[in-house]
Parts: sequence; C-alpha cells; structure tokens
Amino acid sequence: MMSNIYSVKVDHGVTTTWKFFLSEIKPKGKLLTPFNIISIPIILLGLGIIVIRFWKGLGSVTNLTQEVPWGLWIGFDVVTGVAFAGGAYVICFMVYILNMQKYHSIVRITVLNGFLAYVFYAGALLLDLGRPWNVINPIIGNNFGTSSVLFLVAWHFLLYMIAQLIEFSPAIAEWLGARRAHKILSGMTIAAVIFGITLSILHQSGLGALFLMAKEKIHPLWYSEFIPLLFLVSSIFAGLSMIIFEGSISHKVFFSQISEKNHLAHKSIMHGLSKICTGTLFAYFFLQLLVFIHGKHWNMINSPYGYWFLFEMTGFVLMPMFLYFIGYRKNNILMIRIAAIITMLGVILNRLNVTVIGFRWYDHIRYVPSWMEIVVTLAVIFTEIWVFRWVINRMPVLRESPIWVKKINN
Repeated sequence: MMSNIYSVKVDHGVTTTWKFFLSEIKPKGKLLTPFNIISIPIILLGLGIIVIRFWKGLGSVTNLTQEVPWGLWIGFDVVTGVAFAGGAYVICFMVYILNMQKYHSIVRITVLNGFLAYVFYAGALLLDLGRPWNVINPIIGNNFGTSSVLFLVAWHFLLYMIAQLIEFSPAIAEWLGARRAHKILSGMTIAAVIFGITLSILHQSGLGALFLMAKEKIHPLWYSEFIPLLFLVSSIFAGLSMIIFEGSISHKVFFSQISEKNHLAHKSIMHGLSKICTGTLFAYFFLQLLVFIHGKHWNMINSPYGYWFLFEMTGFVLMPMFLYFIGYRKNNILMIRIAAIITMLGVILNRLNVTVIGFRWYDHIRYVPSWMEIVVTLAVIFTEIWVFRWVINRMPVLRESPIWVKKINN
C-alpha cells in the first residue's frame, strides 16, 4: 500500500515537472517580430552549413588554408567575442570585491551575457578545428603540452564557464523554486566570483599570448610583446561598452520586468560605466603609444597599413574616449551610447587587425572569409540572442527575486 502511494507521488512529481518544462519551452510574446523574421532563416541556413562543414571538412565552406588556418570564426567569434564578455568579471569585481552596490542590479544579466558568450564562442571554436574531437585532449591528458598557451586557454575557458554557471545558478534555483539548492548555491557565489575573476584575467591576456608565437606573421604595427597586456586592458572597456549597449536595448525590450528602482538607477549606472571606460581607453591609448615608440615604427606610418593604424587609434580609441568623457561630464546618455557603439566597433577592428587583416600582411593572395563563414557567424550570434531572450523572459534576471528569497535573506 505504501509503495503504491509513493509511486503515485513520484509519478505526480515527474508529470508536474514535465508540464512545467513544456510550458516554459513555449514561446512568450509575438512570433512574427522583425528580429525573428530575419534571424530564423539565417540560423537554419547556418545549421545546414555547419552540417556540411563536419561532413565534408573545413575546405568545403571556408576559405582557410594551411598557411592561414585561423579566420573569421577565430578572429571574431572567439578572440573578439571573449573581449565583449569581459564585462562579467569587471562588474563582479566592482560589486563583490569593491562593494560598489550601485551596480548590483546588473550583475545577473552581465554574468548571463558572459556565460552565454563563452558557451557559444567555445562552440564556435569547434567549427574551426580540423579535428574537433581532439578538443578534449587537455582534459583527458592525451598528448597535450602543459607548457602550451593553448593548454592554459582551454582550461581557463572550461573552468571559467563553470565559475560563471555557479555565479548565475541562484537565478536558476529561484526559477525552479529550489529553496535548499538556492541557499547552497548562494553560499558558493563569492568563491566562484574570486575564482572567475582570476581565471578571466589570465585567459584575456592568454588569448593575446597566443599571438606571441606569430611575430613574423603579424604586421609590426599590431604585434608587440605586450599583446597580452593590451588584450587584457581592452577587454575592460570592451566588456563595459557591451554592457552599455546591451543594457540600453534590454532596458527598452524588457521594460516591464525592471522595477521602478532599477529604472531610476539605469542612467546613473550608464554614467558610472562611462567614467571607467574613459579611464581604460586612455590607459589603452597610452600603452599603444608606448609600444609604438618602443618599437620605432615611425617609418611605417606613411604607408597604407600606417594610415589604417592611425584610423584605428584616432577613430576608435581617441574619439570614443572623448565622447565618453563628454558624456560623463554632461551626463549625456545618448553620447555615452554612441561612444559604446564606436568602442565596440573599434574592438572588433583591432582584434581582426591582429588575427586576420594584419596576419600574413605580406602575402599577395589574402584570406577573405567566404559568405558561408559570415552566415555561420551571424547564426551563432542570433542563436545566442534567442537563448538570452528565453532566459530573461523566464528567470529572475532583470525582475525582482521571489518573495521567499527575500524572506531567507532577511
């Protein structure tokens, strides 16, 4: 008799859980939105191209060669994407270490953005590997070199994704109503934050260290022994600019989920982030100037690549720095948002200059990404946005936590 009752309870629990997940999978809101109409065909086409890539190999869909094995999928999806995810470790450091509670309301959405960026860009990395099954070698200990920078980057990626998942897990527990799990996971947050910040600093610079081995292949105006430091510094203003850009959009799209208190704090947060971006952009420009003088590259300025370098430095470092500064001084949110967009474009330009445009710059036949590489890149970005939107609409990321969480905290 007792076993029958127990069986009924278990079956009822499984049924309820199954119904809950089915209800959550269903789309919320309008399906025929401009974004959906544009993104769905690109995602489906991208999936088809990915199937062909794994079926027939890299050469069937990309313009990569033995001489240029890294292209758009590495230069943009991974190297640039990881820079934009840098906002997570910066905001967590500000809130949990420096106790700047002003920014606490954006911690969850920033961590979510960083976590999804790493998951999707790590997935995109598999597309660019000739033998993707070997990606597990650093983990299982099969023919890897512990002194390799790639070995460190691989472990940094894996451990940092786990750390970010732990940081975000209280929101998942609140969504599921798992009170006991929420208490345990909340207690792990600080340790995960400290571990995650350490890992993020290491792998942001570690990505730059990968290119130290390509001294003869990267144009001297973009190569230096300080690439790791430049990558680290640029990840700060890249990540914060992404927060300003993404936060401005989320503030309008998910307006109904944001409390009145956080609505009022939005402009103040943007204002504070612009101040940090001004300082880090200045530090980055100063470092670039020192590297340029130290490298004695004056003779390269009066050349096409020299003009391109000046265009990057003036148009995408100095200009957004001044726009951020003016926006901060005059509390002009529109100018701050414009500066964020220009800064993001500048980060994309710089990372592509290092990985694609300035790579093997002396070759007569240059690498140009195929249309299929571009479609897959767009498909990855759109899919990430779909998942991001799905999570925001269901979990307490922007909206207030359930009442039972507040009772526990009190």
